[in-house]
Amino acid sequence: MPRSRDQLRRDALRIWQAGVDAVRSDRLVRANLRVDGSTLLIGESQRIALDSIGRIAVVGAGKAGAGMAAAVEEVLGPRLLEEKHVTGWVNVPEDCVRPLARIRLHGARPPGVNEPTQAGVEGAEQILRIVESLGPDDVCLCLISGGGSALLPAPVEGITLQDKLAVTRHLSGAGANIQELNAVRKQLSRIKGGGLARACCAGRLVTLIISDVLGDPSDVIASGPTVPDFSTPEAAMEVLDRFHAREGGISPRVFEFLKRGRESLPPPKAEKKTPDPLLVIGNNATAVDAAGREAERLGYSPAMVSATQSEGPAEEIGRRLAATAERMRDQPGPDCLVSGGEPVVRLVEASRRGLGGRNQQLVLAVLEHLAADGAAGIVVLSGGTDGEDGPTDAAGALCDAEVLAAARARRLDPAEFLARNDAYHFFELLGALIKTGPTHTNVCDVRVVVVDRIG
Repeated sequence: MPRSRDQLRRDALRIWQAGVDAVRSDRLVRANLRVDGSTLLIGESQRIALDSIGRIAVVGAGKAGAGMAAAVEEVLGPRLLEEKHVTGWVNVPEDCVRPLARIRLHGARPPGVNEPTQAGVEGAEQILRIVESLGPDDVCLCLISGGGSALLPAPVEGITLQDKLAVTRHLSGAGANIQELNAVRKQLSRIKGGGLARACCAGRLVTLIISDVLGDPSDVIASGPTVPDFSTPEAAMEVLDRFHAREGGISPRVFEFLKRGRESLPPPKAEKKTPDPLLVIGNNATAVDAAGREAERLGYSPAMVSATQSEGPAEEIGRRLAATAERMRDQPGPDCLVSGGEPVVRLVEASRRGLGGRNQQLVLAVLEHLAADGAAGIVVLSGGTDGEDGPTDAAGALCDAEVLAAARARRLDPAEFLARNDAYHFFELLGALIKTGPTHTNVCDVRVVVVDRIG
């Protein structure tokens, strides 16, 4: 049965939203943390007798931190919150802050500004003080999610917050992926690269992770604050040199520090007989699979794919997606594609730069490719599951025949907007931005293509 343009758009948005809903942070925590009588159950295998626990501390950082922390309090309930003297501190974006019973949600950066701040440094110091105060009978729950690297800054001695900001800005603008960024950031931090675990004196440290890194490498997610660090100063220096950081306004202190090599790491505050457990409770594949199930429920025959490693430029991914959409419409086979990943965007110089994010840039490349075709029977959208796409209030954007016709009527040149990273203003004029507000989760991006076959 033919689907109208409006139905295709509604369906694409519903499919995307189903993916986001499946990785809601509170839902994921409740599925992996529960109290069964006298036992605290974590995941499928961790069982801790409640009478063996002195105190429970909850720390962490990330865009999903508020929902995760609220769910921990809900699971424990008022009695255990009181009996186990639950306390905690979680660094989150400012627009995610709300009062909880025992856990402090600390605004560590403004919304839409994915960079470390002085408020983040102060929060990281509080977290370190909490974990250092714990004892052998205590349990520490560490809640980690996407955005944790920027929300958990603790520069090593001799390196300033401004030094780290300059590093992050240069590498991000040059197109470095998350693995490359974190290879450098871990070397310049007291809390990343296992630093939180080394400082923790609790008898048990359990990390719950909502992964925003493709392939779920635990040492990369939020720069691995509870994961042993096997990176090296030499590797960090290689990344900086590959992206020509010496010409990027970065302080010589950074290069001098890395050249000396990190001083010997302090010994752990408490010796652990067994490795600290880490549990990935949600990732990009979780969202993609759920979106695919919603597509089936709506009557589509979907194909689903979740990337397992960092992708290439957003423009290339967009053009390939547009070509795939044309084939899907014109040939037998799936009539819906749900894909997940995280492309990169190379930023132009600040004097020319507009406003946008990788999802908007990707969809603008889709629109440019489909301009000659007209996009009849095609809807393509891409959005960040966190509700933030770059430094904007949009999660992403969508493209269909209506959006393309409106762009033509306004004589908007997609190539011009692509060239200056200004996709936000392009789609804002056309009413084609996807705006959700904070979703309190983050598992990279989800893209949806739906088609109605013609002829």
